[in-house]
Amino acid sequence: MKRLALAAAFLIVATSAALAQTPDLNALIPQGNASAAARIIQLVALLTVLSVAPGLLIMVTSFTRFIVALSFLRSGLGLQNTPANLVLISLALFMTFFVMTPTFDRAWRDGVQPMMDNKMTEQQAFPKIIEPFRQFMLKQVRDKDLKLFADLAPPETKPKPGEEVDMRILIPAFMISELRRGFEMGFLIALPFLVIDMIVATITMSMGMMMLPPSVISLPIKILFFILIDGWNMLVGSLVRSYS
Repeated sequence: MKRLALAAAFLIVATSAALAQTPDLNALIPQGNASAAARIIQLVALLTVLSVAPGLLIMVTSFTRFIVALSFLRSGLGLQNTPANLVLISLALFMTFFVMTPTFDRAWRDGVQPMMDNKMTEQQAFPKIIEPFRQFMLKQVRDKDLKLFADLAPPETKPKPGEEVDMRILIPAFMISELRRGFEMGFLIALPFLVIDMIVATITMSMGMMMLPPSVISLPIKILFFILIDGWNMLVGSLVRSYS
């Protein structure tokens, strides 16, 4: 009983000490002239931006084209889980970093680093950070897709002659352009494998092997074909060169 009483007393004291050390909410709010509610809204906005950062990476970089093409490759080979999703996504990410390095470096040099060194404010740095991505997307987007979203946009966001295209128009246009090019490359990737499947199916049917699925025979042939032509080297090189 004495031990239980001693343990209870220790828990009460520890809880009281922890409550006494709990920081005030006002201490967590950045200092400034804005009200507490405005600062809280700023913090919520910052957390929201950080939570959607992976989506932003997909929307304004070359990741979409890469992952679509790699997915078509796996589907064309007839492999369900090989390479694994983690491998394909990691490869697409590193290829994205390789292609986007000049854009990232320019955004860091012109906007992020001066802002971190307190040489410019967030309002001054934001246009300099997004400008390299804007130029990258404008170089890759199709005029037809850009015109589509410009026509669908409300009057206040429609670009006027000589004005920069609003990001709300440029980003979706860039994404569907990337999806289209990814599907074009996916068609070229899947076509040879489809021919192999058709040849194997025709041979097995002519030999009367009705109960043997053609995919059982065509799968090792497609893998061997992909290895002999050095498929990974050709595919990755073609995807990266498509942005040059």
